Amino acid sequence: MLDWLTGKGDPDFWKKYSESFDKADANAPVRYIVFDCEKTGQDWKEDHILSIGCVGVENDAIKVGDFFEVFIADHKEKHENEAVEKLFKVNTDAIPETEAMIKFIGFIKNATLVGHSTNLDIEMINQALKRMNLGKLKNEAIDINVMHQRLKNLSEDQYHTLDQLCDIYKVKKNSRSTASGDAYSSALVFLKLRKKLKMK
Repeated sequence: MLDWLTGKGDPDFWKKYSESFDKADANAPVRYIVFDCEKTGQDWKEDHILSIGCVGVENDAIKVGDFFEVFIADHKEKHENEAVEKLFKVNTDAIPETEAMIKFIGFIKNATLVGHSTNLDIEMINQALKRMNLGKLKNEAIDINVMHQRLKNLSEDQYHTLDQLCDIYKVKKNSRSTASGDAYSSALVFLKLRKKLKMK
């Protein structure tokens, strides 16, 4: 599956991903993918992604059928975070990082990525792609925390957690033990902020 690592060019899934940006229809509605990653820690050089959850948003609504979730087999035998350790003891669907990235790239295509504090998640995905001898994500990205700062004219250092944003915008908190739960909550906050900021 990793023939491209021996110098045989980019793999087909990466070519299709790259071509999706060239073939994008300028008149089509923007497809937003709200995503979240559960990680072993906050160090993008040393830590790894444990799971990714995504939900699609199009035409001012969450698309229930546009959903993605993957659990990634971690090389560490024990996690410092007890909640993460418990999660992976009961999960039997974890797959290798390479397979997870192929599935993720195939799902997002040329969508605009949306999330809470997206920089770290994107950097860690880019590190995973680097381990596969591939380039970085090409997608545009939006951070709901930055959207809130702009709406309220706050400085960049005035940070709000996802829980705080859910409280501010009266969004019922979803299951916070999974990446998909955080992605869904982030999507609800995004829709409210998008309307307030009059985004197209």
